[in-house]
Amino acid sequence: MKVEELLCLGNQSLHKDTTKLLLATILDLNPLELNLHLNDLVPSNLVLKFQECLKSLEKGEPLQYALKRTNFYGLEFYVDSRVLIPRFETEELVANVSKYIEKYFNREIKVLDLCSGSGAIGLTLKSLNRDLDITLSDISPSALEVALINKEKLNLDVKLVESDLFTNIKDKYSIIVCNPPYIAYDDKEVTDLVLNNEPHLALFAKNNGLEFYERILSICENYLEDKYLIAFEIGYKQKEKVLELINKYLKDVSVITKKDMAGLDRMIYIFKNINVSE
Repeated sequence: MKVEELLCLGNQSLHKDTTKLLLATILDLNPLELNLHLNDLVPSNLVLKFQECLKSLEKGEPLQYALKRTNFYGLEFYVDSRVLIPRFETEELVANVSKYIEKYFNREIKVLDLCSGSGAIGLTLKSLNRDLDITLSDISPSALEVALINKEKLNLDVKLVESDLFTNIKDKYSIIVCNPPYIAYDDKEVTDLVLNNEPHLALFAKNNGLEFYERILSICENYLEDKYLIAFEIGYKQKEKVLELINKYLKDVSVITKKDMAGLDRMIYIFKNINVSE
C-alpha cells in the first residue's frame, strides 16, 4: 500500500492529525514530510504495524501504548499499559534536578528514583550524567519489567529494586526524585483516556492524593545523606498541602516551588545543608 492509501484508511476512524502522527512515527518521518511521500510504497511489515496500531486506537488506547513507545527528553522509551505515559511536566522536573546536580553536588552521588514506573526520570538523569549511581524503585513488578526493557534499550547502567517506597531500600542517597501517585480517588478531572488505560496503582492515592508525600516525608531522612535534595512532582492544586507536610516532618530545609510551562504549580524541591540560590 502507498502512504496516501494508509492515510485514507486511518482517516476513516481517526482525526487526520492523529493518522498523520501515527503513520509518520511508524515511518520515522516528520508528519509534515508525509505529503512528500504520498506515492511511496510502504513495506508490508510497516503496513501491518500501522493496521495493528489503528485497531488499538479505535479501541480507545492512547497513541503511545499503540506504538509501544514515546519520546521523553529526546530519548525513546518503551511504554505499555503496565506504566504511566511520561508527561512533559516530568521533563521539566528532570531538567531542574539535572541543573541542581551540576550546581550543588559532585558527579558520583547516589540518586533514588522512587515510584519509577517506566524509569523515565532515573534513566534520563543517567543519560545526562553517566557518573551518577542511580536506583529505580517501584512497588509494581510489572512496571519494573518495563523499566528493565528501557534500561537495556538505552544501554544505561542503573539498579532496579522492587520496593513499597523504602521497604527494600538499604542505601543512603544524596537525591530522591519522585513522581508518586497523587490523584485523589474522587477527582473528577481525570480524563476517560487516562482512567480507562493507565495503571490506577500509579495514578491514585488516599488522603486527597497526599498519601505518598506524607509516607515519604515522614521517614525519608533515614535514607538520605546529610546534604540532600528531594524533588517532587505534585498535582497542580497540592502545593500548600505538600508544604504543610514538609514543615511537619523536616527541619532546617530550604524549599523551592516551581510552575510548569502552563503556569501551574507542579514541582517542589527540598534542600538540606545547601546554600540555595536560583
